[in-house]
Amino acid sequence: MPNSRDPDVFRRDLLVSAAASAAVMTAPSLAGAQQAGSAVPAMKVSFTVNGKTRDLQVDTRTTLLDALRESLHLVGTKKGCDHGQCGACTVIVDGRRINSCLTLAVMHQGGSITTVEGLGTPDKLHPMQAAFVKHDGYQCGYCTPGQICSAVAVLGEIEAGIPSHVSTDLNVKPQATAAEFRERMSGNICRCGAYSNIVEAITEVAGRKA
Repeated sequence: MPNSRDPDVFRRDLLVSAAASAAVMTAPSLAGAQQAGSAVPAMKVSFTVNGKTRDLQVDTRTTLLDALRESLHLVGTKKGCDHGQCGACTVIVDGRRINSCLTLAVMHQGGSITTVEGLGTPDKLHPMQAAFVKHDGYQCGYCTPGQICSAVAVLGEIEAGIPSHVSTDLNVKPQATAAEFRERMSGNICRCGAYSNIVEAITEVAGRKA
């Protein structure tokens, strides 16, 4: 006798059965992945932040940016793109500027880290901070901490004789020019477009140093 069952109902039952089988087979894998994820070890790291020794117990996957913001509550350092493309998270580590979202906290054991909070205070601004205020080197202000940290480090790079892509002679110490500032600051994005004002601020501070 031919099967009189509705073919649509049969197909639906088959799909439900297949989905249930797949769920059963996948469950152990998911459980294993979750268990493996919870096994990631924590590690103690000690470094100097803005002149103070700080000891942290962090997941080995924690970025320096998240350690500064979430563990030390230094929220002046901003999380922008979280992919090293905007520069909002720039801090100075052992005298060199880095994107703190691209490096792990545990990689800086014994290091010296300076964030925007360590450059100056509202009562005693760092010269670069004061110059940014004077020249309106910001609008929304979100990128400003990274811009200022980067600008301070840029003058240090020029003073140390480190060339850039626009340095005309690699055997001659680079000069503090607008072209050098623009090239070296190109990794810090200002979506408000205050670039000319930022260059003016850096130029003023560089002039004082000269």
